[in-house]
Amino acid sequence: MATSRLPPATLTLKQFMRRQQVLLLYRRILQAIREVPNDSDRKYLKDWAREEFKRNKSATEEDTIRMMITQGNMQLKELEKTLALAKS
Repeated sequence: MATSRLPPATLTLKQFMRRQQVLLLYRRILQAIREVPNDSDRKYLKDWAREEFKRNKSATEEDTIRMMITQGNMQLKELEKTLALAKS
């Protein structure tokens, strides 16, 4: 019987790709938050983003993760629109 050389916690390709999507979303949210002019608002949003990602860290169901990524992208777009309006 052939045994795998990979450790038991190794991600599948699909899981790896989804993880990359989540990390990219997190980085993009933090980059957008850096544009917030008010220090207290910036800190609040940064803490909120960090807490949301930590809270959902243990999610494993594919549909749930995909839904959370979609919601996160929508919230990011809203933040970017708000920041663009504030600058104009």
